[in-house]
Amino acid sequence: MDLKQIQELVKIVNKTGISELSVKEGDFEITIKTGGTFQPMQQMQPMMQYAQAAPEVKTETKSETTAETQAAQAKADNLLTFRSPMIGTFYRKPGPDKDVFVKVGDTIKKGDVLCIIEAMKLFNEIEYDGDSGKVVKILVDESSPVEYDQPLFLIEKV
Repeated sequence: MDLKQIQELVKIVNKTGISELSVKEGDFEITIKTGGTFQPMQQMQPMMQYAQAAPEVKTETKSETTAETQAAQAKADNLLTFRSPMIGTFYRKPGPDKDVFVKVGDTIKKGDVLCIIEAMKLFNEIEYDGDSGKVVKILVDESSPVEYDQPLFLIEKV
């Protein structure tokens, strides 16, 4: 069994919400366990949610503050938060000597790989699942541990 097949098994376990999967192929045997209990697929599907960040307001003149607040609110309404689909270690590039998958300012579309999350010694490519957008901010540092549903990227709709 190769790495790609194992990654597909992990994806199946994550998508279906089962807590354990054992596969035996010849003398090779693998068991994939999740840390929690069964989670319905509805909870696992949406990876993006609208950003709920409140705009930062400075204390200046009333007309400047109102204009800045309106501009910041319009920008916040146009942002999506891409969240982690699993627990693991976050990596921005496929290898130490490789370029990052995405950087701030990159335009992305559905199916583009944003990062890798290592879980149980398996490297899972995390693909963007929304409409076209532009990466505004990367919220996690390289090699940092991430939790399920933790915000990873802020993406501006285009």
